[in-house]
Amino acid sequence: MSDALNRRDFLGTCAATGGAVLACGLAARPTAAAEAAGWPKMPPVKIHVVYVGLGGAWPKPEFDAKAEVVRFQKYLEGTRQRLGDVEFTGGELIPNTDAAAAALVPKLAGADALLIVHLAFGSGVPLLKLVDSGLPAAIFSQPFSGHDWMYVPQWQKAGKRVILAASRDYADLDRLAALLRVPARMRQSRVLVVGHAAGTIPARTPEKVKQKFGTEMIFLTAAQQLAAYEAVDPKAAEAEAEDYWLKAAKKIVEPTRDEIIKSARLYLGLKSLMIHHRAQAVTSTLCMGNPVNACLAFSKLNDLGLVGACEGDMDSTLTMLMFGYAFGKPGFITDPLFDLSKNAVIHAHCVAATKMDGPQGTRHPFTIRTHRDDNQGAAVEVDLRVGQEITCAKLANLDALLLSAQKIIEIPDFDDRGCRTQCTAVVADARKMLANWGSGILEKTDMMTLLHRVVFYGNLVENAKDMAQLMGLKVVMEG
Repeated sequence: MSDALNRRDFLGTCAATGGAVLACGLAARPTAAAEAAGWPKMPPVKIHVVYVGLGGAWPKPEFDAKAEVVRFQKYLEGTRQRLGDVEFTGGELIPNTDAAAAALVPKLAGADALLIVHLAFGSGVPLLKLVDSGLPAAIFSQPFSGHDWMYVPQWQKAGKRVILAASRDYADLDRLAALLRVPARMRQSRVLVVGHAAGTIPARTPEKVKQKFGTEMIFLTAAQQLAAYEAVDPKAAEAEAEDYWLKAAKKIVEPTRDEIIKSARLYLGLKSLMIHHRAQAVTSTLCMGNPVNACLAFSKLNDLGLVGACEGDMDSTLTMLMFGYAFGKPGFITDPLFDLSKNAVIHAHCVAATKMDGPQGTRHPFTIRTHRDDNQGAAVEVDLRVGQEITCAKLANLDALLLSAQKIIEIPDFDDRGCRTQCTAVVADARKMLANWGSGILEKTDMMTLLHRVVFYGNLVENAKDMAQLMGLKVVMEG
């Protein structure tokens, strides 16, 4: 127990402020920066906790279940404070029997998720009755609590939305609770679509997105965006540009001061639309210049822990939302290319967050350039961190998550070609990844949908697999 308590103290130190990243790689209150900037506060995620098992042969005949519950409750109170956006309800201690589990299921109504703390030996059936309540569920099972853990992989293969931490480390409770937030947050989310939605057919179909994730798509016209842009006080736009871009840039190359102010004005216009519609994300097929390109506006939104996504790409937008809620880090939508001479992928685009570590992190050095495809407007060239492990991800067809672990090895310099922000990332097997691009899932799509991937800082693969399980997604490893 002392190891668990020491781990708890360490986590508390790492996550003392809103928007921090826990030692387990997941985020504490990832919406904190956006809320501070004026976005509506999202309600806490309600996680119902159930303790299952009173004792017996395993863990030991003299096992004191009530005392064990007190220790867990004390730790979970710390988890609540560290995460900052969850509320633990319930707390019932029940015997590991079918009847006790069945009697408890009606009490789960109103909860967003279920955390089962497995204390003592049983048949696995009581846990399954709780899992079948319909809530996304996580099970924490310490060694010697029994062997109920062995049924969980079978339930997962059957499509049950349940994850397991077979661990003695209480810090895994922080991890489970953080991941359990994601389905609830996706149900509470709204995406503004300016122009039309692009991507796989399911992802650009509002009814299917709503059915799968509960996320609402709100469509806006070019005229509505222009009206919001024009409603912004030019002096407010100038102040925004000066404060967030002009003072902070290490260099400004092609754009004029006026172009940067116009970009800031678009950000403020989009901000007003998002707050009005209670939206956490915006994606646009008009992002390349209507009324101005959205590169800087989207970069600022991503810095705040929100989502600004290029080219109306709903698959990437939803990917960024999920990863943002789980890990508190923005995604960098890229147009990947291959360099087989280095066993690597080159990631490149003209929109990137300057806070790739998350809203709580410091800004990377950046240069303000034009949008490279047409040498117009203002875009950002971010100095991504060489040596950084990254996760490359992409939702596909609302039922699969493409994943790969990579590592940035250089910032390429190839005759100023391609999009402004770039990095070269080594992969497990670049030749295999190239030959299997799309993984048999994305072949029959348009070029943008087949091409785009989203880069996140950190090796998030294992946690992303658990997140996918809770979201009802199959995982496909690329490369």
